[in-house]
Amino acid sequence: MCWFMYHTQSLEMWVMVMELYPGFSLYRGLYEFAQYAQLEGGMRWEDLNDSENGMKEVLIIMFVDWLVVLFVAYGIDRVVSPGSGVRRRKSQNSQKKPLLSFWKPSLQSKDSTLNVQMDKADVNQEREKVDQLLHESSTSHAIVCDNLQKIYPESDGNLEKLAVQGLYLAVPRGECFGMLGPNGAGKTSFINMMIGLTKPTTGTAFVQGLDIRTHMNEIYTNMGVCPQHDLLWETLTGREHLLFYGRLKNLKGSALTQAVEESLKSLNLFHGGVANKQAGKYSGGMKRRLSVAISLIGDPRVVYMDEPSTGLDPASKNNLWNVVKNAKQDRAIILTTHSMEEAEFLCDRLGFFVDGSLQCIGNPKELKARYGGSYVFTITTSSDQEEEVENMVQHLAPSASKVYQLSGTQKFEIPKSEIRIADVFQVVETAKRKFTVFAWGLADTNMEDVFIKVSREARQSNALT
Repeated sequence: MCWFMYHTQSLEMWVMVMELYPGFSLYRGLYEFAQYAQLEGGMRWEDLNDSENGMKEVLIIMFVDWLVVLFVAYGIDRVVSPGSGVRRRKSQNSQKKPLLSFWKPSLQSKDSTLNVQMDKADVNQEREKVDQLLHESSTSHAIVCDNLQKIYPESDGNLEKLAVQGLYLAVPRGECFGMLGPNGAGKTSFINMMIGLTKPTTGTAFVQGLDIRTHMNEIYTNMGVCPQHDLLWETLTGREHLLFYGRLKNLKGSALTQAVEESLKSLNLFHGGVANKQAGKYSGGMKRRLSVAISLIGDPRVVYMDEPSTGLDPASKNNLWNVVKNAKQDRAIILTTHSMEEAEFLCDRLGFFVDGSLQCIGNPKELKARYGGSYVFTITTSSDQEEEVENMVQHLAPSASKVYQLSGTQKFEIPKSEIRIADVFQVVETAKRKFTVFAWGLADTNMEDVFIKVSREARQSNALT
């Protein structure tokens, strides 16, 4: 009998120990509820004193677990921001501090093995500008990136990925800076670091003079983001989204209402009951417009837009461009896009990103002049005449290079210094007498040609190294 009582008490003790695990205590509580559900009236408050069910101990343990987990979660939240891995440190002074107070010589080390040896004058010039700004007590530049790097470690059989390497960039207020590059170049990884979603591997950046590693809480109050993929609540309306984010930016009362109405009108979300429709019923283009409106509400000083015009029809796209162009007054905007037309219309400067590094930087006219010292000659004939066309172009301009060929259509880059436009017309007219020319054209270099040329040269250079 004594052995049985001892064994029972020991079993109850182990059950109580197991109940310290929240999942097991929840299961025990549901089990007891199920047992009493078979009785008339179910479990009552007085049944908690029944030593047979153990429900009283379960509730006490769950309450203690809740307190413990609450304090642990609070402690983790003070060290690591949710889902990001970016460390937080409590600011000693909430006021904006000069860049110099955050500058550390270790960040400026020229001997870093990850630092890319940049031989391009414009990229080097940007780096020198950043070095100079870091030693100034104040600056008009809203964004300053200092040797910003991001490396994704090996995982699930994937090799180590150098997403952003040695980025130096300074963006002043009132400028829209466009980041161009092929898919996987590192543009979104850069934005994720700037908005606190991921932590830089080395280096840092300053937004309004505040370090992204230690002062993200202050940065959030002056930052707007339009992510690459829409992050919306399906059951909330467009107006409710803007009201929510407006309150996060400290807008209240009539100022909040006015900001929401202006945002809805500027992006064509006001008429036809669209503003009061649930976001889950929006089309893809309407969701993109709402995401842009969210990024601009509250008059943020810094705005990041990751491919904002994706999925928009031409009319909506043109309206969006006008909104962004008007919005860049007295604020810095970093915009990524694959539309060269959008980049030329909106951006004061462009930076080409390839394989995580900045290849060139400048305004659209400078880049076209630098990389566009050639005409693009396109001609379509029958496939049998391709070789003859190629010989014709080589005779016209010995330095011409073929960049495209498919089913009789060929595209050549011809240096401007070697030909006159009249010569091209004359050669084509002569060729028409010998064989059929279905179509032909001569065009000056555009941003798409610059994009292709920079990407190709960068990848060829990386392949050699």
